[in-house]
Order: sequence, then C-alpha cells, then structure tokens
Amino acid sequence: MKDKPAERAVEERYTQWKSLVPVLYDWLANHNLVWPSLSCRWGPQVEQATYKNRQRLYLSEQTDGSVPNTLVIANVEVVKSRVAAAEHIAQFNEESRSPFVKKSKTIIHPGEVNRIRELPQNSNIVATHTDSPDVLIWDVESQSNRQPVLGATPSRPDLVLTGHQDNAEFALAMCPTEPFVLSGGKDKSVVLWSIHDHISSLAADQGASKSPGSKGGAVNGKPADGSTVQARGVFQGHEDTVEDVQFNPSSAQEFCSVGDDSCLILWMQELACPLLLRSADNSVRMFDRRNLTSGGVGSPVHIFEGHTAAVLCVQWSPAKATVFGSAAEDGLLNIWDHGKIGKVENYAEAGDSSYPPGLFFRHAGHRDKVVDFHWNAADPWTIVSVSEDGEKTGGGGTLQIWRMIDLIYRPEEEVVAELDKFKSHLLACSSS
Repeated sequence: MKDKPAERAVEERYTQWKSLVPVLYDWLANHNLVWPSLSCRWGPQVEQATYKNRQRLYLSEQTDGSVPNTLVIANVEVVKSRVAAAEHIAQFNEESRSPFVKKSKTIIHPGEVNRIRELPQNSNIVATHTDSPDVLIWDVESQSNRQPVLGATPSRPDLVLTGHQDNAEFALAMCPTEPFVLSGGKDKSVVLWSIHDHISSLAADQGASKSPGSKGGAVNGKPADGSTVQARGVFQGHEDTVEDVQFNPSSAQEFCSVGDDSCLILWMQELACPLLLRSADNSVRMFDRRNLTSGGVGSPVHIFEGHTAAVLCVQWSPAKATVFGSAAEDGLLNIWDHGKIGKVENYAEAGDSSYPPGLFFRHAGHRDKVVDFHWNAADPWTIVSVSEDGEKTGGGGTLQIWRMIDLIYRPEEEVVAELDKFKSHLLACSSS
C-alpha cells in the first residue's frame, strides 16, 4: 500500500517546481510515454538550424506483452540556448506528447530493453541489454523500421556478444577511446569484448537488407548467420550480481564495476589487479584513485548526501570536469559541483540547509523514480531524463529534455556583469 503522506509531499514538490520552471529553465520539453522506458541516450546531431538542432535519441519501450518490446529511434528538436520564451516553457500538459519528440524508427527487440549504450566511435552503433546472458549490437541506420504488432518476428541484431554464464541485465558500457564493450551480470563477472573488426564489416555492409523472418533472421535473439563475438576477457572479483560498469574516459585499459556485494572494483586489463571499495546507502561517494591502496581499502574524498532513496544513476558532465548528476528513486535528479565544496558561495554554507555541500541544482520534474538520464555531448548543459511515473500521468512514464538557465552555471563574474547591464530595469521591476 502506498504511503499517502509521501505521495502528497511529492505532489507538493512537483507543484512548486512547475511554478518555478520559467525562472530556472532555459528550455524544457515534457513527453508522456506510451510505454515505460528504462533507458534513454543521445545519438548524433542530424541537422543544424538557426534556432534549434535536430538530434537522434534512443529509447526503450517495456510493453505489457500485448505488443512486442522495442528499441526506439526518435528525432528531437533541441531548442538552442536563450531562444525559448519563458512563458512557453511551463505551458505543457503532463498527459500529452511533446511536439519536439518524434519517433523515426522502431526495432522489435528480442526481450525487454534494460539498457542502451551508444558507441562513441560510431553513434549509429548501439548495444542493448535484455534478460539474457548476451549483449546485442545494432546498426540502427541499416535496421528496418518495424511495426510492433503482436506476433511480429524480432528484428535481427547485427552482432551478439557472448561470454556471460547467467543473465546480464543492466551493467553495460562502451569505451570512449576504443571500440570495446563492457558488461556485468548475475554470474558475478565482468566481461570485455572488442568489436573493432566487426563494426568495420557492418559499415561495409550497411546497405544490406535486414528483412525479419527471412533467411538469416534471428533465432532466440542470435543471428542465424553466426555473427557472434567471443569475449576478450572475463574478470572475476565480485561476490554478487554486477549492477554497473564504466570505462576510464582516457584509457581503454582501465575500468570499474559495482555490484550487489556493495563493492566497487577498479580493474586494469594488463594487471588484472582489483582495488576494492565498499559503500551501500542513498549517498554518492567520490574517491580519488591516487589515494587507494593495493589492499583495496580507500576512504571517500567526499560523501554527497542529497537523496532520500537509492541512487540509480551517476554521470559526469561533459561541460565541466567538476560537475556530475545523480538520479534516484526519490524522483530527483541532482546536479553537483564538487569544486564548490568549501567555498563561501555554496548554498549550504550560506545557511540553506536544504542544499547539501556541492549541490547547485535540483531537477524535480519527475514524480517517481528517475531510472536513467544522459548529458548531451553536442549541447553539454542539455539533459534527457526518464522516470516511472506513468500512474500519475496516465501513460508509460515521463521523458523530459531540459536545460537549466545559464545564469546558474556560468562563472560568477560573467553573471554579475550581465546583470549589471539590466540593473536599473530589475530595480524598477522590484519596486513596482
């Protein structure tokens, strides 16, 4: 049975947030989903214009079985900074689809899509996790557009990566520097693949037909033509399911994994030497790897406490090295800057106890758990986020694309200089 006081608190928070949208946001698009989505990822920009850019977005659709589960490729009109009028930003209906989000292609997925990750070297190539031991690789440009009707044959993945001995459902990452894929699963292992030679072949064969159900179709999600890739390495060290993995942004030889054993393990391919760290609560903990010992024990540089429920996703910002976001089951997406900790201008040190050290923006536009979000590398302060609040919106959940007003994140001296230009106008408004 749901906690009624907690539900009322969430609704009050949301109402307050919506009233502040014209003040806090440069742009926001709210899109009511037909089906729940567990993953959302930005793809490449496909068109640039004067006031907005068109960009690809990858989404999943988790259906109730009446139609197949799908991997969706959408085109999003991303409005440029300082273009949208404040009064228009807040005028959205939570139960409506956004005109800025349009579905362009549907791939029928063999099973639920739990995670989507794009290949940095070729963002037309994406990997997906489902409820199986395999990782599926898709060339979305050459895949056929399908109609998701009951009984439809699943689309054929371009590659299937094998190596797990049990289901691998959520932990998935692509390497920023090399075409490597990393996965973790219920077999307590971390598995690494190289798809360098295979994506070269995919590019050469991009014009080939992908007709489902014909010769060469999928059998249990695996290509009938035998396009499977064996693991480059399997790393053992966890004592329970591996829930997330990530590469070092500057080295394909280093990566990390976290598991249900409350352990974070740092790996180096060449040495296979794990460093073990333990943490299990609703906080975000930041470690400096230079301070870790070979025995695997390390103390966090800082503990970020701004959530009241389990943190589901943490990502560094592509715009600023000290900024990262965290999304949680409490429906909040917090934006942090660890560079502000200890500085006078920090909200917490200025007496605002509702803002813990390092927190400088709180996105409260979702009314249930935020299951995924992604910074836009092509438009670095623009974020896409998705939540499981379908019961409140009469749909499958909420997708939001948003950008906070630049006065919040720009250097203080720039903001002060700009506001000084309009000082007399601001004073006149406040006096009236």
